[in-house]
Amino acid sequence: MPEARNYETKAVVIKKIKLGEADRIITFYTPDLGKIEGVAKGVRRPRSKLAGHLELLTYTDIRMARGRHLDTVIGSQAIDSFMTLKNDIRLAAQGLYTAELVNQFTSDQIANPRLFDLFVETLSRLQAANNSEITLRYFELHLLEMVGFRPQLQQCVACRVELKPVVNAFSSSAGGILCPECENTQPAAFPLSVDALKVLRLFQKSEYATAGRLKLGPELSQELKEALGNFIRYLLEREVKSATWLDNFSQQLI
Repeated sequence: MPEARNYETKAVVIKKIKLGEADRIITFYTPDLGKIEGVAKGVRRPRSKLAGHLELLTYTDIRMARGRHLDTVIGSQAIDSFMTLKNDIRLAAQGLYTAELVNQFTSDQIANPRLFDLFVETLSRLQAANNSEITLRYFELHLLEMVGFRPQLQQCVACRVELKPVVNAFSSSAGGILCPECENTQPAAFPLSVDALKVLRLFQKSEYATAGRLKLGPELSQELKEALGNFIRYLLEREVKSATWLDNFSQQLI
């Protein structure tokens, strides 16, 4: 039985590219189809009825028409525009960071409903503007698990001994924590404090309701950010553009 000509799905807009004078290629992340692309024709015209429903970070219900090379967006109705998020430049940058990670860590048309739910929930949590750094670290750690890169935090990744409550080392290339006896086997490994490891373990095993109650000091928050950021850059083999922009923006506020 041939596929239906048209189809409908919920989606979050994670990327937009200009096409010609009035069109855009939109990248969506969906719960049942994974990452997909579609052409939104005429969406850049001032009177376009679709434009407001296809902005970045908009959670929307889209209707698509199948095409030979690229599908066409024929309808869109926003479910949540996350306007509070978009109206705060820092929160918007954090939201775009999560969207870039979803885009970079996923392949086309491979569904991951758990990741979709995590993504939408994270945008909602960021919009609440409470514990945004915890929200981002929790998102990073669980995204990594959902795409197959769960870091080993319980045992030394080299000798497999149970980690002791001392300063250990995080090795991005080895995929987790090294004990003090093994840390010299990975030259790029860096120290990870006892408290940082405790927080990462808590995030890894807990629901957000538990993780979100933590209060992190600036030094511990920065340590967690650098550890997970290093791991993400290693896996992607490049800088995350939105993370670099967000860091530069944050420095200007100090």
